[in-house]
Amino acid sequence: MSRVTVVIPNYNGAHLLRKCLPTLQNQTYSDYMVQVIDNASVDESRTLLEEEYPWVETVYNSENLGFSGAVNQGIRMCKSEFVLLLNNDTEVEPNFVEEMVKSISSSKKIFSASSRMVNYWERELIDDAGDLYNVLGWQLQRGRRHPITEYETPCDVFSACAGAAIYRTALFRKVGYFDEAHFAYLEDIDVGFRARIKGYRNVYCPKAIVYHMGSATSGTGYTDFKVRLSGRNSIYLVYKNMPFLMLLVNAPALLLGYLVNYIMFRKEGFGRAYIDGIKEGLRTAKKNCKVVSFSAKNLVNYVKIEIELLRNAFIFLWEHTGRK
Repeated sequence: MSRVTVVIPNYNGAHLLRKCLPTLQNQTYSDYMVQVIDNASVDESRTLLEEEYPWVETVYNSENLGFSGAVNQGIRMCKSEFVLLLNNDTEVEPNFVEEMVKSISSSKKIFSASSRMVNYWERELIDDAGDLYNVLGWQLQRGRRHPITEYETPCDVFSACAGAAIYRTALFRKVGYFDEAHFAYLEDIDVGFRARIKGYRNVYCPKAIVYHMGSATSGTGYTDFKVRLSGRNSIYLVYKNMPFLMLLVNAPALLLGYLVNYIMFRKEGFGRAYIDGIKEGLRTAKKNCKVVSFSAKNLVNYVKIEIELLRNAFIFLWEHTGRK
């Protein structure tokens, strides 16, 4: 049994797999296997995998289960100590798996380690250096569009970006799996939030470099579908993870965050889609979401998270306005 299982969700991504899979063949770390979970692709993905990559373990779904459903399949099947999730629109450096394993192995309290994601098309720029979440209810891809000469120091982050992150497999039984109600978007912040509530860490591994195209499967730019899911899932995230008192304290900031998002999306022509997503979230959260049960033993963790949410709001402002 391999120590690491690399799980790659795929939907009509044969052209992407041709770039991604070869970079996983000659890694400096050898104790790993690769598994592709195919979400009912109608392109040549199946033929490609069977004829050109017989060393890859494959699962073929009869319907599109989304990112969350596909990776959960891989995680539940995984018998490895670690599961490494990787988008199909990526290429990785030869030491990628090795550095990820080193990072997550450094402490039993680490739930996940996020890689240094570099813009595939502009390789002098960072795409993601671990994810942050703030009191306004906004996700931040730390370091996005910053020079690759920055963010070279390992550190704790709020959540790993699941597009290229390694997880301690056994801890999913304590933290919970990716929420399939999300389908896609913010599911990695959600699982990272739950891990933090339980007292586990999410860290950033700058030596594990992956080149990321970004939205190669779902498409670049805004769409009604993506904006609606973003709005809905932002409600799910808060509803599930914030106990009543925490929600009450953060309500003014969250409302401000939703208002600013609406104004932004309206300017782009997606105001209605965002409002529809918010409404859907409010209407279906109780039915679709499993709330994290509050426990007094996690009170210190909630306080630490609250402090981080406030701090991350200032980091957001610094990265977008104050840094010149």
